[in-house]
Amino acid sequence: MVAVKLVHAAGGVPWRGSEVALVYRPRYGDWTLPKGKLEKHEHPLIAAVREVREETGLTCVPQVRLPTIRYLTGEPNVEKVVDFWSMRVCADAGREPDDEIAEVRWVPLAEAPGRLSYKHDRGVLAAFAKLPRITAEIALVRHVYAGTKHAWHGNDRLRPVDSVGHEQAAQLATVLEVMTPDRVVSASPQRCRETVLPLAEKFGLSVKVDPAFDEDSPAGLAGAVEALRALAAEGGSAVVCSQGKVIPPLLRELRPAGTGKAEDFETPKGSGWLLGMAGTTVVGADRLEP
Repeated sequence: MVAVKLVHAAGGVPWRGSEVALVYRPRYGDWTLPKGKLEKHEHPLIAAVREVREETGLTCVPQVRLPTIRYLTGEPNVEKVVDFWSMRVCADAGREPDDEIAEVRWVPLAEAPGRLSYKHDRGVLAAFAKLPRITAEIALVRHVYAGTKHAWHGNDRLRPVDSVGHEQAAQLATVLEVMTPDRVVSASPQRCRETVLPLAEKFGLSVKVDPAFDEDSPAGLAGAVEALRALAAEGGSAVVCSQGKVIPPLLRELRPAGTGKAEDFETPKGSGWLLGMAGTTVVGADRLEP
């Protein structure tokens, strides 16, 4: 049996209003969704945003994960696997036509399936078309490693991030940078604030402390739910750092209808979730693992 080589790629459905962006590739004579191969060790979410920008000139914020497609490339025993996200356009630098992409065209969503050359792309677009309008993106992450309670003899709220945690925080900031956040929020403990500080500094933001996301918050789960929904209601893109006993029940409370089991929301330190919000409702929860 001949082994099949998998090539991993990522892309998106960039949208504005009721239109989506498609690209024409003269080499293949096709209309398709913007996408491209991952670079070595590149995170799929970073690759998706990069490839969309390179093929369209659009800077986008990823929102909700769409279906992953697989297809044979035409090369012997090579199969491509492509991850897709819906993407909110936040800037358009334009793109000059070249041998790779001859045209970027904005097409009304209702007309786009008829323009696309491939059935698998039409399937991704159909999933996008079923989504409600995404009005906010929130990354909900758990703090990085900060040693152990037993080895720390001071106030546990002041327990700092350790050397492993600093490396995790840098990796997390690299992934979350694609969200171009306008707000960075943290639970009270120092390890939570230090987790998102590198990201905040990249964007010239301050870390806003909100005790509603603390494990021992007097407001309990209801307070965390209210705080997250309030962030979503403001629109835009936000990053929230909380704790291990808060995130799973919070996501179970906000879980998109018909998705996931309770244990699916367990969140290791230094990881989290990309939440696509329609108003104050979670439409998609995509695991973030730097």
